[in-house]
Amino acid sequence: MKHPFTMTGHSLQVPDQQISYRIYRNPNITSKRRLVLLHGAGVAGRDTWEMLLGFLSHWSEILVPDQRGSGDTRSADGQEHPFTPQTLVSDLSAIVDYLGWWHFDLAGYSMGGLVSLLYKQAHHDRVGKQFLLESAVLDRPCWETTVLLRQRFSEAALHLRGDEAVTGIRNFLDTISPNRKVHPQSESLTVSRLAMRPLGFANALDCVTEAIQTIDREQLVAAQGDVSSFIGGLSVDLMHDYHRALAERLPNWHYFLVAGTDHSLPFQKPRQIARTMNAEMERFLQS
Repeated sequence: MKHPFTMTGHSLQVPDQQISYRIYRNPNITSKRRLVLLHGAGVAGRDTWEMLLGFLSHWSEILVPDQRGSGDTRSADGQEHPFTPQTLVSDLSAIVDYLGWWHFDLAGYSMGGLVSLLYKQAHHDRVGKQFLLESAVLDRPCWETTVLLRQRFSEAALHLRGDEAVTGIRNFLDTISPNRKVHPQSESLTVSRLAMRPLGFANALDCVTEAIQTIDREQLVAAQGDVSSFIGGLSVDLMHDYHRALAERLPNWHYFLVAGTDHSLPFQKPRQIARTMNAEMERFLQS
């Protein structure tokens, strides 16, 4: 689909990384609202979001960075280096400060959801409306079960660092989307995307595992603003239970089940998610 946005590519040098990002502008939208879209582990920003952003109607400018370990963002020596969640938050801060984006709405998918949660916690007044698509660390109601789940992702990362990258990717998919409907063509595309930078993908998985060891999830959730949270209909019941409970307990938390999809929801249901984002933005602006 040809979307109405014009896209320009840019890069920003931080001390140890050349961060690639794209800005999409829609001349047909008069609103001055801006939106940042943060992708998940292993797949770059453009591949994650471009199908979805064409259906968005509230934002005249959209920023889509490539986070470390993916896309066109690279270290100066060309090697893959480990990174922490706080490093990704600092990278985001560097970009929005450089651009002069002092207030914006923020969406994050999977690992990008964790980064967006941490950024909101650190810079509360700069973020308006929030959108989460199966955010990392919000996987299960029980924290101990969430920690055990990350150990399985760590096992996948070990394969990615060795000679069994495809095995590691399939282990990751089986862990994060155990109920997915496997179609050979789409599964092959997913594997090929995640295999583009296997060490970068492994570092991203380990990045989230490190967060599990250091964050206070209750404090993190309490620091958020108006959140619309999307969970795939085929994702595990425990994830739905957790987000449904958050929505019942917190007036600022809004839970949406995206039917017919799993953890790959921005790739599988971009139009449906965008429409709900538009409607949620309307509600937020009227509240």
